[in-house]
Amino acid sequence: MILDLMANAASGFDVEGATRVYLETLQGPAREKSDAYFEGGYWLILLGTIVAVVIDWLFLRFRMAAAFRDLGERWFKRPFAITWLTALLYSIAGWVIALPWSVYTGFYREKQYDLLDSSFGSWFGESLIGFAISLAVAPLAIAVIYSVIRRSPKRWWLWGTGVVGLFLFIGVLISPVFITPLFNTYTEMEDGPLRDRIIAMAQANNVPAENIYVFDQSKQHKRVSANVSGLGPTIRISLNDNLLERTSEEEIVAVMGHELGHYVLGHGYKRGLMMLAVFGLGLFLTARIAPWLIARNGDRWGVRDLADPASIPVLGIILSVYFMLATPAFNNITRVQENEADAFGLEVAKEPDGFARAAMRLSEYRKLEPGALEEFLFYTHPSGENRVRRSMQWKEDNIDNPQITTPPEGYLNQ
Repeated sequence: MILDLMANAASGFDVEGATRVYLETLQGPAREKSDAYFEGGYWLILLGTIVAVVIDWLFLRFRMAAAFRDLGERWFKRPFAITWLTALLYSIAGWVIALPWSVYTGFYREKQYDLLDSSFGSWFGESLIGFAISLAVAPLAIAVIYSVIRRSPKRWWLWGTGVVGLFLFIGVLISPVFITPLFNTYTEMEDGPLRDRIIAMAQANNVPAENIYVFDQSKQHKRVSANVSGLGPTIRISLNDNLLERTSEEEIVAVMGHELGHYVLGHGYKRGLMMLAVFGLGLFLTARIAPWLIARNGDRWGVRDLADPASIPVLGIILSVYFMLATPAFNNITRVQENEADAFGLEVAKEPDGFARAAMRLSEYRKLEPGALEEFLFYTHPSGENRVRRSMQWKEDNIDNPQITTPPEGYLNQ
């Protein structure tokens, strides 16, 4: 089929034909496994919401949240401290109850599809680190939000959105220096032509390139990735070792052009603001629905009012359902920016075949050719098909005498 497509394109570059050459490199069992893994993720959105709602319902049904609050009131007098302890115990108990689900989705299912290289001990150890970080942040954030509820019962959802935004900003600022190194080792990228090429692209687009790191993600999985992370003094360019070891220079440069695009186009700030707006709508709806639920069921649950920290599971149920319904909104915010970064990266790196090959590698675990509605609802990134086609269209529009390129045989298995 590939030879036929190349023969048909002899008189001129055929974008669709060139696209099919790439798409046909992922077929048979590998394509079926990729589709099955990604489509199964659709159900995980629903099932994960059900699990979260059931756990919060158990906290209310058996008055566990009220018991946590009562314990807080015995230990502390200040409402802030009472709320903090309630949120802490709620977080710990919720994590323990949800552990079987977390093991299935985060470890067993990933192993089932050959997408995780970590042993269970390593995976669980990293999960404990992530949980410890969440315990340091989530109860504090919840206590701050409940302080806002007590001080501004009618507009707390607005101020609460600001609180979440502040915590996210701090997280983005400190994550590259204090959090990500807890999971991976970061070392300066070795000098050489590839580093020089990345630096040249960064400097040409006014991206700080003083810090370029490689991190050892191969100990966890085989997926390729890179990013420009941090804010101000913590900005850094990072590539995982899979990207360096599994791909060609053309692919690496294409991926880095895409990541530089996120920084140049200000996607971090814009995405944060747009997602905060969606989150703020969720808090607004919660502020309307939660008091009604508490008025009807508060006596049975041991919840006095919205400002009572025992109401945390009530807010959790509402927000869990809201986030599930808002999945397409969150996905589209990200996917639009990924499209923009794709276009930027092609212009900067000028490696359309490198980008097409990188897109195909990502399709090892993302369904390659979804329907339009399917992509709209569930995809945080453009589909592999759309990315390859964009690359081939760019090639036709910008390369003199473009030729259809056959990817190296077996490159996806490298």
